Parts: sequence; structure tokens; C-alpha cells
Amino acid sequence: MSIDVNNESGTEVDEQAILDIARYALARMRIHPLSELSVIVVDAGAMEQLHIQWMDLPGPTDVMSFPMDELRPPMKDDDEPPQGLLGDIVLCPEVATQQGKDAPTQHSMDEELQLLTVHGVLHLLGYDHEEPDEKAEMFGLQAAIVDGWRAEKGLTGPSPAPTVS
Repeated sequence: MSIDVNNESGTEVDEQAILDIARYALARMRIHPLSELSVIVVDAGAMEQLHIQWMDLPGPTDVMSFPMDELRPPMKDDDEPPQGLLGDIVLCPEVATQQGKDAPTQHSMDEELQLLTVHGVLHLLGYDHEEPDEKAEMFGLQAAIVDGWRAEKGLTGPSPAPTVS
């Protein structure tokens, strides 16, 4: 996987963990190992501009995904995954900090950014949460990926509960 993490936010974030969980999520979803992904970390002002421009909604948001190629996980285990450019995930640590504090199981900004990275990857792969059945599928998959990555890393304690809506 070619994954670039570019922190333009001015906030110190665990870029290695973002890179690691993105790589884990893409491998778990059986995305071609030569596919490309970009993760950009921005401040609240830049995120608000993107949110207004692309969603016509006020204020900053936690994560936005901008897909490029229409890559999907292979349908069967023996299918060859397609290769391509997944797109961009944009994260906002200021929003992530607040969401981590407000979550039922309070957690750090970095833990929230890890969750949001997986959330963004799933959006790039075509998952959505507009309808209740879509939400259940996407959030279930998101939790399984985050839990699997945390177990692989030997991280203890509860996984962050989904805070994205």
C-alpha cells in the first residue's frame, strides 16, 4: 500500500498510528497492495471550508472522504482485488478531541483519529450510513477493524465507541 499522511493542522498527532490502521483496514478489506491512499490532517478552519464547499453544511466536521477510483472489496475470497487510487481522507484533530471527550467511553484524540481513519476508508470503499441497515453494517465493520487492529497492537482497554454520525 502506498499511504501518505500529511499533517497540515499544526496539532501533533500520531501519524504512524493513522498510517498503521489505514494499512490494516485496507488489508482487512482485501484492497490491492499497490493501491494508493492519502490522509490529510487539517485544522478546524480548513475543515469548515471543505464542509461548506462539498456538503453545504456549516462548521467543521470530523472526517471527509473524497473517492477517486471506484474500488470495492472483492466479492469472493478467490477474486483478484482491483488496483487503483482510493482517494483522500481528511481528518480534523480539533473535532476529534471534542468527540473523544464527549463519547460514552471517553478516549484520546489519537484514538478518535484512528476510528475516523477507518470510517474514512470505509466511505472510500462505498460504505455509507444513511439508512439503518447500512449504518449497522458499516459501524459493525468499523468496530471489527478497529478492535482487530488494537488486538494486533496489544492495546488494552475498551475500543472507542463510534462517535461519527
